[in-house]
Amino acid sequence: MQKGETVFAVVAPGQGAQTPGMLTPWLRNPAAAALVAEWSVAADCDLVHLGTSGGAELIARTEHTQPLLVAQALLALGVLPDATPHPDVVALGHSVGELAAAVFAGVLAPQDAVALAGVRGRAMAAACAAAPTSMAAVVGGEEAAVLHRIEELGLAAANFNGSGQIVAAGARDALADLVATPPAGAVVKPLAVAGAFHTDYMAPALDEFAAAVEKVRFAEPTGRLVSNLDGAVVTSAAEVRRRLVAQVVAPVRWDRCLATLAELAPSVAVALPPARTQASILKRQVPGVRVVPIANPKDVTRFEGTLAHV
Repeated sequence: MQKGETVFAVVAPGQGAQTPGMLTPWLRNPAAAALVAEWSVAADCDLVHLGTSGGAELIARTEHTQPLLVAQALLALGVLPDATPHPDVVALGHSVGELAAAVFAGVLAPQDAVALAGVRGRAMAAACAAAPTSMAAVVGGEEAAVLHRIEELGLAAANFNGSGQIVAAGARDALADLVATPPAGAVVKPLAVAGAFHTDYMAPALDEFAAAVEKVRFAEPTGRLVSNLDGAVVTSAAEVRRRLVAQVVAPVRWDRCLATLAELAPSVAVALPPARTQASILKRQVPGVRVVPIANPKDVTRFEGTLAHV
């Protein structure tokens, strides 16, 4: 293998991937349990309780979901405080998953990533409480027609997920109209989320999150970090910092992230837990890459074995 050639990609999920008991199998390891106890202090919420005993409604609260998902993603690849980032990682995360991706790219320390997820989650939860908003997935139809209908109803296209799926976000009554009268050839599925993420409705969260980001050390990337804003590979710490803040109110261009991943052509892509959805998307949209889904600690060993033979 040539020096500098991409070895593997790491893909971290965003909100909607949480499940009750999601941290339970990881916390059977005493070192991991101690680490998550430290992260709980940093995130200002009890991740151990939420990740083992928290019910579906409790962990679906934005202020809990975001640090939980980042913590699980970091545990899944055994990230420890003294871990050395792999120099040939391509890291990409969906929405809050970008904080975990920044760790794998060598930009953030694990504890800082979880702490920022806590701030981000609380700030966005407060923004959600300011107006009755939500999101809905529009599956199928011609993209131009879908975008026209979204705009016609005063909604915003918040996520471009690829595979013919665009997520609309905005006022709940307008989303109800979208469900009732979808674009031709499309099906609209309401999402169980607290608000219109990645739209101007999240603007009230910007100042608090930006202030927290400024207090954290950002290192220069050692791996390749792919940005949700446009699918570009980010090459400086300052740019990662700027983009993480901008992403709060900007659409998630997951379609462009996956296009960049396909161009980089990693040998192996690991989909972090719960893995099934992202693994399916990777297999469908990044042909040729060997996809390793991680759903539990046993899968980490399988991933390490796969990587050893690349």
